[in-house]
Amino acid sequence: MNSALFSYIIFPGLIFTAVVGCIASWIDRKVSARVQWRVGPPLLQPFYDLAKLTGKETVLPANGAGSVFLLCPLIALVSITFVSTILWQVMLSTGTILTDNLIVLVYLLTIPSVALILSGAASANPLASLGASREMKLALSYELPFILAILVPVIKAGGSIKLGELLLWQWGNHPFLASPSGFIAFIVVILSIQAKLALTPFDASEAETEIVSGPFIDYSGTPLAIYKLGRWMLLFVLPMFVVVLFMGGIAFDSWHILWGILKYVLLLVIIILIRNTNPRVRIDQAVKFFWKLITPLAIAAVIMALVGF
Repeated sequence: MNSALFSYIIFPGLIFTAVVGCIASWIDRKVSARVQWRVGPPLLQPFYDLAKLTGKETVLPANGAGSVFLLCPLIALVSITFVSTILWQVMLSTGTILTDNLIVLVYLLTIPSVALILSGAASANPLASLGASREMKLALSYELPFILAILVPVIKAGGSIKLGELLLWQWGNHPFLASPSGFIAFIVVILSIQAKLALTPFDASEAETEIVSGPFIDYSGTPLAIYKLGRWMLLFVLPMFVVVLFMGGIAFDSWHILWGILKYVLLLVIIILIRNTNPRVRIDQAVKFFWKLITPLAIAAVIMALVGF
C-alpha cells in the first residue's frame, strides 16, 4: 500500500483517529457518569452504538436536498481525518511537513461547523434550520478569539506558522503554556474548542430539550453514525491540537510518551468537567461572552506576546 494512502486511512489517519475518538467518547461518558454518581458505560459501548446505527435504515427528508444532506457528514469526517493526520505526522517526523501550515489547519477545523450548517439547511426542517442559524452565530463568535489565541505561539516563535517549527521551538525552550501570554491564550483556546465541540455551556445549536438536536433531527442510520463518529474524533483531535500547540505535543522517547498521553487525558477531563458543571447558555449570551469577554482577552494575550510576556 502507498505510504501516503496508509497514513490517511490506517495510521495516523482515519482508523487510528476513529478508534481513539471512540475511546475519548467513552472517557467522556465515564467521567460524566462519575460526576453524576453513576457507573457509566463499558469501554466498547461507543463501538456498539456505531454498529447499531450503521445497521438502521437511512431516511432522507422529503423536501430536503438529499445529496447535500448525505455529503455533509462525509466532508466533516474527511476534514477531521486530515487534521489528525497532519498533527501526528508532525510529531512523528520531529520536524515540519508540507501541509503543517497553521492556516491550513484552521480552515480544516472550520469545515465541520460549516458542514453542520449546511446539514441543517439541507434537511428543510424548521428546527434543523434554527440549529443551523445558531451554529452560524456561534461560529462567528468563537472563531476570532480562537485565531487570535493561535497567533500567540506564532509571535513567540518568531513569526513561524509551521506547526512543526512551533513544536521544535517548544522542545528546545519551553511550552508556550509556561508564559503569561501563552497561559491566557490557552484558556481562550479551551473555551473556543468547547464551543467547536458543541458541548455545554455552548450547545445551543443542538439543545436536545429545546430543538431536538437541531441539524441532526432528520439524520438516521449510517449518516448519523458518521456524524457521531466525527464528533468523537473531534474530541480527540481538538485537545491534541492544543497539546501540540501549547504543551509541547508528544515526544516519542521513553517516558515522554506516557507524559504526552497524560497531557491529552488531563485536557480532555478539563473539557468534560466544564461540560458537566455549567448550564447551557442562550445563543445571544454565548455570542456576547465570546465577543465582549473572550475576544478582548485574546487581544490582550497577543499584545503581551508582542512585548515579550
